[in-house]
Amino acid sequence: MSAVGTSGRDLSVYIHVPFCAVRCGYCDFNTYTATELGGGGSQAEYAQNAMREMDLTLAADRAEGYDYEQVSTVFFGGGTPTLLPADDLVGMLEHLRTLIPLAADAEITTEANPDSVTRASLSRLAAGGITRVSIGMQSAVPSVLATLDRTHDPEKVPQAVAWAKEVGLDVSLDLIYGTPGETIADVDTSVKAALACGVDHMSAYSLIIEGNTAMARQLRRGELEAPDPDDMADKYELVDDLARADGLSWYEVSNWARTPQQRSRHNLAYWRGTDWWGIGPGAHRHRDGLRSWNVKHPSRYARMLAEGEIPVADSEEVAAEDRLVERIMLELRIVDGLAVDVVPEERREMLAVHRDRGHLDADALAAGRAVLTRQGRLLADAVIRDLVP
Repeated sequence: MSAVGTSGRDLSVYIHVPFCAVRCGYCDFNTYTATELGGGGSQAEYAQNAMREMDLTLAADRAEGYDYEQVSTVFFGGGTPTLLPADDLVGMLEHLRTLIPLAADAEITTEANPDSVTRASLSRLAAGGITRVSIGMQSAVPSVLATLDRTHDPEKVPQAVAWAKEVGLDVSLDLIYGTPGETIADVDTSVKAALACGVDHMSAYSLIIEGNTAMARQLRRGELEAPDPDDMADKYELVDDLARADGLSWYEVSNWARTPQQRSRHNLAYWRGTDWWGIGPGAHRHRDGLRSWNVKHPSRYARMLAEGEIPVADSEEVAAEDRLVERIMLELRIVDGLAVDVVPEERREMLAVHRDRGHLDADALAAGRAVLTRQGRLLADAVIRDLVP
């Protein structure tokens, strides 16, 4: 691909910290507990390995004519990034800053569990440049947390939020709904508990049970009951009702914020198809239509870096038609919606069909944008299927 005109672009950076204290039964992410890790790729050496990958990645990009004016967002995800010492997270951020300037208003987020932070660790993160923490609350109901194999005490969530706010961090709480055995009353309890913490951002994701997880095996053995789609829809509507009543508005199907300034700019960068680095084992990156992904295991990741290799497992040039499909899939999920002229001409008649079914906002469509209504958000996948080539 031509590298003409590739200087001066903004970059987002995702840093994957693949360590967890306990593996949750529903989790399909590339994460490892201490007993699963084996030799090499330890937590102690992780920060140095990630910084080495940053060095090699920037050198490779520059060799191909790509350079960056600034980093606009950084996201430490996992896993549980806050299992690492706060100094390690700050050190990685400071190293990145020596390679590419951080924007003056850069959004720097770390994920955390309620029991993986202290006031002192959050204070160190804030002093070191972290601006936002996304706390994995998941539920306020102990029985639901137990089904999810979450080990934190739900009573710790308000304290963690209070500490984060005291040191000047923006806070998001992340919820999961649709856990087997969870009632509509449980969801009501959890959302109200999250909102009572006074956060300005909330995520609520429907539980998806992937086939290779412990929870999927429990389903196959009949130990758990699969979520019901109608029940999931009722729970989503309850989440949305409670969020709106508290002054939060949806800006992506599963995300709500009090103001546009409090939306996750890092996630919006993904949904809008911008460039990002993926640093860490199994992390994915995207640059101008080229997608690549790293080797998954931390031990192999560390070995490749020690040998001076970028730890990429494979890459692909995303075809124009596939890029169009992805653009429709991602942009239709956000509140700004999708420009009508992006939809292939032969599929545009379906816009009016979904407007008449109540899935697309009529006023927005008249103004040239396809924006989901709440009913449309519940059926987003079906709407998308009718609009892609």
